[in-house]
Amino acid sequence: MAPLPPSETVTTWRTVTQDQPRTIALDALPGTITRYLKAHGAHDTATAVTAFADDATVIDDGNTYEGTAEIERWLSRSATEFTYTTELTGAQQTDATRYVATHHLEGNFPGGTVDLRYQFTLRNDLIERLVIEP
Repeated sequence: MAPLPPSETVTTWRTVTQDQPRTIALDALPGTITRYLKAHGAHDTATAVTAFADDATVIDDGNTYEGTAEIERWLSRSATEFTYTTELTGAQQTDATRYVATHHLEGNFPGGTVDLRYQFTLRNDLIERLVIEP
């Protein structure tokens, strides 16, 4: 095959899928995530904490909570610190173990409204890591 003359351009296309979230139906989130979200929304700390691996990590509002004991204290505090409503507005899947659930919150916290991304990493059908950020 002869080389192309310098004036011709060859374009190649490749699909990049790694780490590229794709939108999924809200009800397509794994059961562990929906169990956590429902329990957290109902201020049911005892059920919410069962969705986490023993060595799980949560990062929320610049603070890191490691292990279920710290996560349980964080859940208890966050359930009583402010009064707010939350609505699940979107869901994405990044790969087989990583999901994002987007929530719209309105309440008596500073600013009054915020859209938060709950970024979950699962391991053995439990939450290994949860990062919550705008």
